[in-house]
Amino acid sequence: MRSTVWTLGLTVVVTVVLGALICLLVKNDFGSMPARERLTFDPTNTAFAGMGLGQLAMIVFGVLVVSNEYSTGMIRTSLAAVPHRGTFLFSKVVVATVLAFVVALVTAFVAFILGQAMLGPDLRVALGDPGVLRAVFGGALYMTLIAMFSMGVAAMLRSPMLSLGILMPFFFLISNILGTVSATRKIGRYLPDQAGQRIMKVVLTDDVPYGPWAGLGIMALWVVAALVGGFVLLKRRDA
Repeated sequence: MRSTVWTLGLTVVVTVVLGALICLLVKNDFGSMPARERLTFDPTNTAFAGMGLGQLAMIVFGVLVVSNEYSTGMIRTSLAAVPHRGTFLFSKVVVATVLAFVVALVTAFVAFILGQAMLGPDLRVALGDPGVLRAVFGGALYMTLIAMFSMGVAAMLRSPMLSLGILMPFFFLISNILGTVSATRKIGRYLPDQAGQRIMKVVLTDDVPYGPWAGLGIMALWVVAALVGGFVLLKRRDA
């Protein structure tokens, strides 16, 4: 459908363009930054600054892939053609995941390359530097897992409006609030986006008790839970 193509296109454009603009601003203001911020500056993660908005387009993609059939009524035809509901759901998820990963991989590498170009020779890093390739490839995995998590939630809720009405505020507002307020910070760090985003960092200066790959593993557990929940509800409910 056109909507899924547009959302994937927006993922690329928003992530790359916003990341490049922020890198350019950081380059111009780097000399006036506090010494502590200059010492802990992470050029790789800065190039992914646009991913916060780019992931919202990926969320829309994941939701529409699953829930469009419910809003149009085509789900009855699909389940009649593929009566085994597990095969139906997970075949859809696999195809959409491969597409999301390809787009996310291109987005991550383009965002990194363009971002480093904007930072200039004094601040930029190379793919061969320690931890950089892991962070770039991890950025693609993070975006892919975001799409998969959205598919699982959409399979549970079935309604695109309800799914987006929950996921958008959760990732854009609630998760950030829980991750920054001191009273809830220890809980927020185990939310899917907060945990998964550590894979995109090369310079780790906080006291989070897990590393980049463990953070991505926590996010993967959220994805598995969402997909299993979607599968269970799909089997129990009528179309």
